[in-house]
Amino acid sequence: MTQTNYRPRRSCLYMPASNSRALEKAKSLAADTIIFDLEDAVAPDAKDDAREQACAALQSGAYGNRELVVRINATDTPWFAQDLKKACRSGADAVLVPKILSAEDIVTISDLMDEYDAARNSKLWAMIEMPLAILNLPQIAALGTQKRLTGFVMGFNDLAKEMHADHDRANFASVMTQTVIAARAYGIEVIDSVYNDFNDPDGLEAECLEARRLGFDGKSLIHPVQIETANRIFAPQAEALAEAEAIIAAFRDPVNAGKGVIVVDGKMTELLHLKQARQLVATAAAIEALAK
Repeated sequence: MTQTNYRPRRSCLYMPASNSRALEKAKSLAADTIIFDLEDAVAPDAKDDAREQACAALQSGAYGNRELVVRINATDTPWFAQDLKKACRSGADAVLVPKILSAEDIVTISDLMDEYDAARNSKLWAMIEMPLAILNLPQIAALGTQKRLTGFVMGFNDLAKEMHADHDRANFASVMTQTVIAARAYGIEVIDSVYNDFNDPDGLEAECLEARRLGFDGKSLIHPVQIETANRIFAPQAEALAEAEAIIAAFRDPVNAGKGVIVVDGKMTELLHLKQARQLVATAAAIEALAK
């Protein structure tokens, strides 16, 4: 993340593209990212209509500063090619592809995006929800330096099914850490999986706090009532922001000019802490700008 290109992704809300009322409501929601869903939330006989509605939404210009992403159907489905082509040509900020298995999948899809005339700044996000994707994480993430890949989105519902495991969050602790490490190694954003019970705000808050501590950038959501919690928890906290501003001010002081290590509020503070402080302040500024 650089100070100039950071975009908040605290809350990434799935909206069924087959539901015109949901798409209309999304225009007024405070989610950082809206994901028009053509996959899980759409019945097979509604796929074509959902695709057209998603494309119309993308081209409407009615969603303000929100990032607009389309989750298309998987590569082995009959809808994949049209989903990808239409999303690319309708100006999606990113295309989210489910059931990614390997680096080869990323290369193929990224090349297809070029073929389908996707804008240069249109990105590729990968669902991390299959056992093979976990095993291939380093190779997949490495393409973040070469192809359009800029985002990972965890999918624990599918991963639990594939693992024959229950949905206890503890089962995925190592997977979460592996994914964050792979993502950070290659400058990829990483979004936590959904929390299925939208009537349990305490459970959602606990998952958001855990994900933030592990290094996730935000959380994928299934209901508008979850937005406030995700936005609050993944935003810089007031105490941390004040500390960051103090570090920046201390290094800016002429007394500390040229120094690599200084003391701030009784703590040994290095240039790496200055970099982190600047990133935190940039994050807060980007969130403030998004709200305008």
